[in-house]
Amino acid sequence: MSSIDNSKLWTELGLKPTEEKKKPNDEVGQEQFLELMLAQMQNQDPLKPMENGQFLTQIAQFSSAKGISDMADSFSQLSNSLTSNQALQASSLIGRTVLAPSGTGFLEPGGGGLGGSVDLQTSAQDMNITIYDQSGSVVKTIPMGQQPSGTVYFSWDGVDDGGNQMPPGLYDVVAEAKIGDKNQAQEVMIASRVESVTMDKSGQGVTLNLSGLGSISFNNVREIM
Repeated sequence: MSSIDNSKLWTELGLKPTEEKKKPNDEVGQEQFLELMLAQMQNQDPLKPMENGQFLTQIAQFSSAKGISDMADSFSQLSNSLTSNQALQASSLIGRTVLAPSGTGFLEPGGGGLGGSVDLQTSAQDMNITIYDQSGSVVKTIPMGQQPSGTVYFSWDGVDDGGNQMPPGLYDVVAEAKIGDKNQAQEVMIASRVESVTMDKSGQGVTLNLSGLGSISFNNVREIM
């Protein structure tokens, strides 16, 4: 015979049309597919046998499609798991202090201070941290002296150079290091308290909401303290 009656194959396999309809979207399982392929070989025209390449191609196409589908499901499950794990880890940061690049720090109510760090790429003969209020006036100068290369931590107790407790609010922080014969501005990391975290709609990004400073991307965090 030159062609194969699919309905006959289903009958020979003991399957009824109603059973076929039970498969969602008329999909055929891999086991049934192989049974159909075997029946097709048994009923093919001896004078026009299916070539090995054609047979293997059909199996490969079926297996590839099923494998891609399974892989997509696996990636989807992995993505959901990673998103949930990321959200859980992010929520654990609430109440913690993080270091992130910022030229501004928040002096919290209650007589608290603020602090941060500077990463020196090379040693400095001298280093100073200067605190400014929002009008641009110098509030406090903190001498740090000679420093080796690496991370240098600093803190300010919220008291100005005259010994007065400063009110809560935003203060600019500038770091300068004398390297060679020049004073060079340095990037400042400010320590801030995490009030809450936000996941974006895609679940791929985390935003930290810092006390008094607003929001920053979690990717900008240099250190969790």
